[in-house]
Amino acid sequence: MRIERARYADFVAAELPHSRAKRKLAEILNRGSMAEGHPPWWRPDIHADRRPALLARGRIKAALRRWFEARDFIEVEAAILQVSPGNETHLHGFATALIDDAEGVHPYYLHTSPEFAAKKLLAAGESRIFDFARVFRNRERTALHHPEFTMLEWYRAGEDYDALMADAAALLAEAARTAGASLLHWRGLTADPFAEPERLTLHDAFVRHAGVDLLATIADHGETDRKALAAAARAAGIRLAEDDSWSDIFSRVLSEKIEPHLGRGCATILCEYPISEAALARPKPGDPRVAERFELYACGVELANAFGELTNPAEQRRRFEADMDEKQRIYGERYPLDEDFLAALDAMPPASGIALGFDRLVMLCTGARRIEDVLWTPVAEPGRTGR
Repeated sequence: MRIERARYADFVAAELPHSRAKRKLAEILNRGSMAEGHPPWWRPDIHADRRPALLARGRIKAALRRWFEARDFIEVEAAILQVSPGNETHLHGFATALIDDAEGVHPYYLHTSPEFAAKKLLAAGESRIFDFARVFRNRERTALHHPEFTMLEWYRAGEDYDALMADAAALLAEAARTAGASLLHWRGLTADPFAEPERLTLHDAFVRHAGVDLLATIADHGETDRKALAAAARAAGIRLAEDDSWSDIFSRVLSEKIEPHLGRGCATILCEYPISEAALARPKPGDPRVAERFELYACGVELANAFGELTNPAEQRRRFEADMDEKQRIYGERYPLDEDFLAALDAMPPASGIALGFDRLVMLCTGARRIEDVLWTPVAEPGRTGR
């Protein structure tokens, strides 16, 4: 079955029009074979093995909730049903329909993040909020990905994203302390959760680990030079497809050359992303080539993604439309824009916000091998009983 699946992945991927989609589908199909042979999670002996990590999950969640409440954060609950699941190119939502009392049918989605709802609450006047949100992402199932998972998001109105860096470091230590872990573990790598995180810009990371001058491929106004980045990436040993965009090449270098080195020994805060990769982040004052965006890594695993939040609705609309055009080109689909969110953005105060993969944090604190090992009831795989 494993050989047949791999051959099918290669065959189907060859028929897809875009290299990113080809790689993604091949990865999804091939990863399915890794799950074959696992017994169902509900078997008593399997549950007994998983139970210590699941109990630690509850303790960590309670400890982090206390941490936020001690700092005057309010816990909120974002609605899961939304008119848009989010508008980032490579995030995929689950679609459903809302039927009103007049039998009208309206397309809705399960959210991929509580971000839109949280920012509406900031526009409404809340200043410090957090949410242990259940979120849903399609086309994602690996040792580190699950279709349904918990995203811990928090926001600080009137505070910059440096405050979030301090928050992230403190929560990492709090989670490890609660779990009784002196080190975080993942696939042979370790990180000290109590050590001060390394702070590294994308530019410095690309130079250090790939020998690529990233900023040399970005103009002062943010326009990117695909040809220059492609040449530098090939010189670093990265294999590229002819239809790879600048963003595709950036992602390839990041995943192949940079991420394996991050969060070793201590956590890494990887910051100042190219403005073309800003998503919902604002430009960095004094250098419009990069954005106020950082990601937190430990043991080579991405744990969190943070923004100094963009509050310009016209610019956010432009980014969303560009991302949906790219999604249409690659995947043949696009999602609607949440016009209510864009209207709220105009009333939102300056703020910073961060999304942390809570299940991944529990994994690293407990030494679990797969995300499913820290979920009480993993989503059943198609065609199988249990997992």
